[in-house]
Amino acid sequence: MLRTRAVDAVEEMDRPDCDPARLARTYAQFAAVNRAVSGWRGIYRHRLRPLLSAETATTLLDIGCGGGDVAVLLSRWAARDGLRLAVTAIDPDPRAAAFAAHRRRRAGVTFRRQSSAELLRDGERFDVVVSNHVLHHLRPAELTGFLTDSAALSAGTVIHNDLRRSAAAFALFSAGALPFRGSYIRKDGLTSIRRSYTMAELRDAAPPGWTVLSRSPYRNLLILDKAHGPRSVAGA
Repeated sequence: MLRTRAVDAVEEMDRPDCDPARLARTYAQFAAVNRAVSGWRGIYRHRLRPLLSAETATTLLDIGCGGGDVAVLLSRWAARDGLRLAVTAIDPDPRAAAFAAHRRRRAGVTFRRQSSAELLRDGERFDVVVSNHVLHHLRPAELTGFLTDSAALSAGTVIHNDLRRSAAAFALFSAGALPFRGSYIRKDGLTSIRRSYTMAELRDAAPPGWTVLSRSPYRNLLILDKAHGPRSVAGA
């Protein structure tokens, strides 16, 4: 079942007729799931914090922000460190945008219902571009377009954080997600793992100039560093 990507599998929350109450609980529970397994704290410490300044605001774009929890976390961590970070978080899905719009307002975070293509059309650009759990949703042609857009929107660094497919990840998430009831977290999470890339697959799919790094637990980072070029895949 995990030998190849389940490209045609569909997550329940992506269906237009999914239960709105379960979908809202899914967005709400993403905060706990991402804190536990997405690894953004380490990404912030090692890759984002060195780019930030206490004097000048760094602009960051979160593409496909979903419920908005990652955008809020990054803003909160930067503020605690006395660093200036202006986050714009976008998602074209009206349901995600509506959930994010009703979050408690946080200074330094702006939510928009927009696509990356619309930002490009408007001539916008950001110091850093990130995404969380977006890559595995995309078919090959969509992945190429997504990476092209994110590279064009960034003046410096792009970091796409996603799942890495493995039998161990599938088994651990299957057990660990049992407490998340009344939402699509467990079922869709397992589908997401089935749809996600191995390191070798993602390296083959990425255009020249991008670097694939492995992070624990069972994560792929796809990084574009315009200032320094590709880095060794041994790093984290």
